[in-house]
Amino acid sequence: MHMRRTGAVLSIAALAAGLAACGGGSGGQTYTTVVDKITGASEVVVGTKWDQPSLGLKVGNEPEGFDVDVAKAVIKELAGGKDVNITWKESASSNREPFLQNGTVDIVFATYSITEERKGKVTFGGPYVVAHQDVMVRKDDTSINTPQDLKGKKICKAAGSNSYKRITDPPPDGELDIDATTVDAANYSECVQKLNGSNLDAVTTDDLILAGFAKQAGGNFKVLGQGFTDEKYGIGLKKGDTKTCEAVNTAVKKLWDNGTMKQLLDKWFGGIQGLQVSTTAPPAEGCS
Repeated sequence: MHMRRTGAVLSIAALAAGLAACGGGSGGQTYTTVVDKITGASEVVVGTKWDQPSLGLKVGNEPEGFDVDVAKAVIKELAGGKDVNITWKESASSNREPFLQNGTVDIVFATYSITEERKGKVTFGGPYVVAHQDVMVRKDDTSINTPQDLKGKKICKAAGSNSYKRITDPPPDGELDIDATTVDAANYSECVQKLNGSNLDAVTTDDLILAGFAKQAGGNFKVLGQGFTDEKYGIGLKKGDTKTCEAVNTAVKKLWDNGTMKQLLDKWFGGIQGLQVSTTAPPAEGCS
């Protein structure tokens, strides 16, 4: 009897943990999926970058940028057009998975490229846009004109990001298999500081990220405009939340169909030389 009782207690505890996965609303109720929390409690915790101009940059009390606006639009769709109280949480590349797993955030919009490795830890909605890895250098640097010119150069290795592997590793994990030296940094804003201070030769990551930094720097840097990968930006959810994933995919398609996504891309990235942004909705990856 004692063992049966212990098993029952453990089962109840496990169920309670599952119910609390998406956090409680202001009324103390817990929800099993993010979409249930959004519709039931009219609130959600969203993880975004806070250090990436034009994508997710904290200005005042809240972040602003393309990812932030996409998050607002998708959440409004999930809520059926109703207002939702959004709590913004800074989510760097290094803590996106832990924050989703431990419930610090409910959903992540943070230049979050969908990869097979990450699919093992995260359920991805989307993608909502496709970026392309490119290279940014100082404006007066004439020695780096193509990604292949990074051989023997110092490139940035931002914590939690796989972008450097596209340069240094061979397929399938990498791309170019070039012998470059990596320099550690906490995030991409630190990468840009190091590039400005001549501690690096180049920063290589998604073209949308680089375009935002180049725009902020007012002409101190240049982007090569030679994207060599497809980076599918997904919407991160706790592993197994397929109900929210499917609702997110429906919302993303609607935002492309009604022109909202094009308006947001033009708002944040229009007129940046050499940058080619998505013009059509990328196909959904499927929820798993």
